[in-house]
Amino acid sequence: MSTSTPNRLAREKSPYLLQHAHNPVDWFPWGEEAFVKARAEDKPIFLSVGYSTCHWCHVMEHESFESAAIAAFLAENFVSIKVDREERPDVDQVYMTFVQATTGHGGWPMSVWLTPDLRPFAGGTYFPPTDMAGRPGLITVLRRIAEIWKTDRKLIEEKAQSLLTALREAETEAVADPAQPWNLSQALQLGLTQYTRLFDSLDGGFGGAPKFPRPVNLQFLLHLASQKSRPADESGAARGMALHTLRKMAGGGMHDHLGGGFHRYSVDAEWHVPHFEKMLYDQAQLAQSCLDAYRISGEELFAKVARNIFQYVQHDLTSSEGGFYSAEDADSLPTAASTKKVEGAFYTWTRDEIREVLGEDRVAEFCAVYGVEPGGNVPAGSDPHGDLEGANVFIQRLAIPEVAERFHHNLEHMEHRLADDRSALLARRGLRPRPHLDDKILTAWNGLMIGAFARGAQILGDDSLLNTAQRAATFIRAHLFDSTNGELLRTYREGPGSIRGFASDYAFLISGLLDLYEADFDLRWYRWARQLQDTFDLHFWDQEKGGYFSTADRDPAILLRLKEDYDGAEPTPNSVAAINLWRFGRILHNDVLLDHARHIVRAFTVRLETQPFGMPLLLVAASLLETPPIHLILHAADPKQPGLAELLAEVRRLHLPSLTVIRVADAETRELFAPRHPVIENLPASPEAPTAYLCENFACQLPVTKPEDLRKLLVAL
Repeated sequence: MSTSTPNRLAREKSPYLLQHAHNPVDWFPWGEEAFVKARAEDKPIFLSVGYSTCHWCHVMEHESFESAAIAAFLAENFVSIKVDREERPDVDQVYMTFVQATTGHGGWPMSVWLTPDLRPFAGGTYFPPTDMAGRPGLITVLRRIAEIWKTDRKLIEEKAQSLLTALREAETEAVADPAQPWNLSQALQLGLTQYTRLFDSLDGGFGGAPKFPRPVNLQFLLHLASQKSRPADESGAARGMALHTLRKMAGGGMHDHLGGGFHRYSVDAEWHVPHFEKMLYDQAQLAQSCLDAYRISGEELFAKVARNIFQYVQHDLTSSEGGFYSAEDADSLPTAASTKKVEGAFYTWTRDEIREVLGEDRVAEFCAVYGVEPGGNVPAGSDPHGDLEGANVFIQRLAIPEVAERFHHNLEHMEHRLADDRSALLARRGLRPRPHLDDKILTAWNGLMIGAFARGAQILGDDSLLNTAQRAATFIRAHLFDSTNGELLRTYREGPGSIRGFASDYAFLISGLLDLYEADFDLRWYRWARQLQDTFDLHFWDQEKGGYFSTADRDPAILLRLKEDYDGAEPTPNSVAAINLWRFGRILHNDVLLDHARHIVRAFTVRLETQPFGMPLLLVAASLLETPPIHLILHAADPKQPGLAELLAEVRRLHLPSLTVIRVADAETRELFAPRHPVIENLPASPEAPTAYLCENFACQLPVTKPEDLRKLLVAL
């Protein structure tokens, strides 16, 4: 049950906390008020961590946190704290590290029990309300912990201290000796071997069900595919795995064929039945992967999927002010009259519903393409709770040429018919109750999405994408940046939040701003990125061992300052920061910044040498740092000089991750870069025609003015 009297969470802005504002549980947000109460009453803390679009978080809320009996027991014996992991990744990281170390697994909702001074001593993830199938229920665990707290307090205190000590020791393990050489080529080879061993040659992706997109895998493989210095069999294998995976994902049910964008993951191995929530960080990274795949392969499919992602984000995840929302839920009401939400209700269809929209003459064609069955196409094993019985998740079973031949249409006509069908179904779907929108705006995820839109504008030549990126960056600067101290805030919802930015906020936004600078060459983005890098270094850099801590240097409630060492659903800030510093170092011809990036790599060399699969994006950074510098200087009298856009288009048509492009078309840019690049210093004041200078290892070839000549130089790289 829910109570009509709201608890303290009603004063919060987080959608996740607000979802629990009418629970009978006496929830506190993370903060001093809760800590003081726990110390004053000498009660353990029950910490519950989740996020607003988390399906099992909803389940645990309805089963346990709406229970008056459980709420009463919690109030008598514990101080209960609720945390949004997306709002407070620092809290989540510390206690998830504990849960994973003590149970061997993690996930959300996360349930952790702490001493009043915040040391963890017990934890897990989802608990049913009562004992079920050999799994202890929440009330059983609560009673047991409350009893031990009263009768054997010393046991808990000793356990908490020993566990915290062990976690601290694990975090302070020695890093590689900076003077000790390491073999990058061998690490790249081992990484490729690990991917090859895990690769699903039939359905793409790595490993079996459930199957997650993990875009950093694709970024690593596409980077290897672009490296002519690697053996042809290696680059070919990397290219094949990445492109096959993206093709299968694009055709799968994890891809929203009507509204665009991707769901969180597939519960099966063929990307068919998804967990239906949509996360902003997935859209950003998968759009980037599709853009790279498009430039490498030339396949229009990848450009189309990227455009669909951008359209989805622009339509459904963009605020009126320009910032990007965080996510859409997996669950929704099947009809406006329903009272219970069901996962996938918004996205799935029966064949009769499709017939009602398309008519009898079109339904057979559409259903043949997208695998629709009269009784539903969801296997029982992919629907353990029966929510999708009789429903269809669209998955492309037939290629368009095949279905055109079967139904006696020419290819172009078939494509138009299917596009019209998708539009009609999308319009009908829009009449359904929408899933919950998590409308908080996170600086980090906005940084990723700004970068994706900026790169999309470059590669797809779409000015609307550039405008979207510019608006989002302007929003972040106006609302989540303090120009007096150079610091970022983490969240915005109905106004800026009070939580200061974390490492991911700095690293991801800096990356996005560098992408935006490369899209419009507006120096304000570059200068802001440099300012943020200085702040990032000041508050997050580990002076002793290198690398960036995830949290700043000033929060006493965070027991451990950790460094992320796994490129997961989101890349680690260290991996992104290393690439950022490489970009800064190349554009400024600054060895200090390049060495700074190398120190990050050295901090994680032990992992890179033994488990490169864990940090593939940091391996990309290490590879870039060993690549000789390649600069392209585009010189014009002004940004609108005829011919400049044509030269720039040639650059953007190719996937050249090692290339640094500097456009000199105004006095301010020339003044900034001339002291750092002799070729810029010696450029004529006002060229008659836009001119390109390609320089490898600071040795420049003869300048060219024709796009076709520039293309020949670039293709030869």
